[in-house]
Amino acid sequence: MHANNQALDFELRRREVAKKVLEAGGDEFLLISGLGSSNWDFTAAGDRDTFFPLWGAMGGAVPIGLGLAIAQPTRRVVVATGDGEMLMGVGSLATVAMQMPKNLAILVFDNERYGETGMQETATALRANLEKIAQGCGIVNTKTIRKKGELVSALPHIFDEDGPLFFVIKVRAEPLDFVLPPKDGAFLKDRFRSAVLRGEH
Repeated sequence: MHANNQALDFELRRREVAKKVLEAGGDEFLLISGLGSSNWDFTAAGDRDTFFPLWGAMGGAVPIGLGLAIAQPTRRVVVATGDGEMLMGVGSLATVAMQMPKNLAILVFDNERYGETGMQETATALRANLEKIAQGCGIVNTKTIRKKGELVSALPHIFDEDGPLFFVIKVRAEPLDFVLPPKDGAFLKDRFRSAVLRGEH
């Protein structure tokens, strides 16, 4: 198998995208981030109590986000995850399409690599197309974003348009420093629960 190096030159850079998502969404949306790079990206952009990073739960970001969106129908729920994590949990997209939560947006930061284990290529570096997989599961509102202008245009839709939304954001494959969220699971759970309950009043 030949290495596919196109991701090394992608225009969008993951930490810049994470920052723009946080800026566009304000303080009230609920964010679930998948195992690995997505955690580091959003922690680097600005940790907050409405952010629930997953530790050691690869493939779990979308199911957790779906449950949260159903339980909190008046809150915007954003799942941010990577291509490797999404590939492990693609079956969850069929469940999302069955439930059709209007308040759920799924963002896949796709650098075509397993960032946490050594930057090995994922299937998206070859023939796998996550947007088409989501469409095949029945999610209608999908997009693949490659350019800065496309990202700027998409940001309002992430927070204002009826979901479920599934946006693949092609980001550069590059080594970045780890910026880790808190590792205490009880602390993260309690912090996030308090933020969710606070928003119900």
